[in-house]
Formats: sequence, structure tokens, C-alpha cells
Amino acid sequence: MLAIRIAACTQTGARDHNEDDLRHGVADGAAYAVLSDGAGGHDNGAIASDLVVRLVAMRLQAALEITAAALHDAVHEAHELLVMQQQGAESERHRMHATLVALWIDAETGAALWSHVGDSRLYILRAGRISHTTRDDSVVRQMLDAGLIDAAAAEHHPLKHHLVCAMGVSGEFVAHTIQRPFTLADGDALLLCSDGWWEPLLATEIERTLAEAPDPEAWLEAMRQLIDQAGNPRQDNHSAIAVWIGSAPAGA
Repeated sequence: MLAIRIAACTQTGARDHNEDDLRHGVADGAAYAVLSDGAGGHDNGAIASDLVVRLVAMRLQAALEITAAALHDAVHEAHELLVMQQQGAESERHRMHATLVALWIDAETGAALWSHVGDSRLYILRAGRISHTTRDDSVVRQMLDAGLIDAAAAEHHPLKHHLVCAMGVSGEFVAHTIQRPFTLADGDALLLCSDGWWEPLLATEIERTLAEAPDPEAWLEAMRQLIDQAGNPRQDNHSAIAVWIGSAPAGA
């Protein structure tokens, strides 16, 4: 049985209110973490992220078996419910969208599944280094993949935050759910976060703060301080969930 420790942090930043939402838990040999960044006029972003997180978390908690199909169905059900919430609603509620990143772990086998939509990310760190990062559903990511721009241009591109897919969008919807479980190892660390969290941080800073942290709470706090120190007057809501496998990450 894997030892799993989870910590979470969510901050409003320079915004008037927080449109991020998150939930996590460990019970009956399974662990889950779900994070969402909402968007929309008025309070619609907060409504969207709350709905997405609550429904996906509820479905994972109630599932009889940890499978890619069950995770994929939970994400699609949340998307369809969010679409329904906007149908026939007043015009100001027609922009209830959200990102999603969800992690599901079988603590008995060490098998991990995840799904994501939008530009909230999952990082996997092994031996203290980032070994995997989910790919954003963004215009800039598509331009990078096509070779139209380089990484330096992507940093300040005016379409940096324009998404090509999100929870609640009308038309084609694709959730990126891995089909084969990823086998976790003692010492792995995982980070789920909204774009307001990962954007101010360099990959080397994510790795360095992990190496210096005695526990997942301290890791999140060290990264949060770096975000504050950046001093962005337009700092977005920023939220993260840290998941540690074993007593301490390898390389820390």
C-alpha cells in the first residue's frame, strides 16, 4: 500500500474573487485530487469550477473500480451538466466555462490515472525532476506544436490564455484521459495547478522548492512565496494540489 500525502493551496491573487476550486481525499485504498479554474462574467467562473470539481470528486468517491473509463465518464458528465446549466439561462450565464485536471490513484497497486481539459496542468516529478507535464488546450500550444513560434515567443504571446477546449463549451469537446495507468514509485511527487500558479514559476523553481521541502505543505508554501515575490499587479487566482508518494520525494 502506497503512503500518500496530499496538501492544497488556493489564493485570490490580485483579483476581486477566486474562481478556482479544488478537492482531494484519501480513503478505502484510493486517492483523488481535482482542480478547476472557472471563467465567465459575474460569478459564473466560480459557479462553473465548483460544479465541475464537486461532480467529478463525487463520482470518483462513489466508483466501485478505478478505471480510465470511469474517470473519462465523470469528466464528460461534468461537462454535459455545465452545458445544460447554460441552456435557456439569462445571457450573462452563457459563458460558464472551466478548466479541469483530475488525478486518481489506486494506493494498493500504485496505478495512477488522470484527465485534463484546458490549461490547468499536472506535473509528475520523479527523482526530483519534472518527467511529465500535461499539454495545454491552448492556441499557443497548438502554434508551438506546429512550429509556428518558439518557446520564447510563446511566453508573451497575446493569445497565450486563449483556450481551444474547456469544460462547458458548445460543440466538439475532448477530455484528455490516459487509457493505460501510470505506475507510481516511492518518492514520486505530483502537482496539479491552475495557470495562475504555473505561469509565474520556472520548471527549475518547481524542482528546487521540492528538493528543499520537508512535506507537501512546505512545498506549496515555498512556491506560493515565489509567486508573491514576482509582484505581478494583475496576478490571477492561483491554486495547487501537491501529492507525495512515500515518505519524501526522491532527490529531495
